[in-house]
Parts: sequence; structure tokens; C-alpha cells
Amino acid sequence: MTLKRILDEVRRLPTEQKLRLIEEVAKEAERELQKTQRPRRSLWGLCADLGAPPSDEDIRHAREEAWSHFPREIA
Repeated sequence: MTLKRILDEVRRLPTEQKLRLIEEVAKEAERELQKTQRPRRSLWGLCADLGAPPSDEDIRHAREEAWSHFPREIA
């Protein structure tokens, strides 16, 4: 059966049956999509290879260093 013939048959269906067909096709498409998708990794899993996070002291030191060379207004 060709796609054209299938579409002709679908066009002949009453509106209620067309809606049911669309719902069934959408459910099947969702199932197929779920089969092909890889499970998502959490953000913690994505960042696991980055090592330990910086400490509060490291962050404070980096901020002080970055702002130490920032131009200031002369009063």
C-alpha cells in the first residue's frame, strides 16, 4: 500500500476516527522515540570529571586578584 493510498483512506474517515488515529500514532511515535534516546545524565554526573569545587577561600582570593587591577576613579 502506498502512502498516497493510505492518506486517501485517512481522508475518508470521520473526524472522530481521525482524532483517534492521530492519538494512536502520537503514542507510538513517543514509544519509538523513548527507545532511541539515551538516558539523560544529571548535572552532577556531567561535572564529575571536573574534580572538587573551589573553596570559599579560593573564590575570595580569585575575586580579590581580579578586582585588584580594576581601574578606580581618582577622587
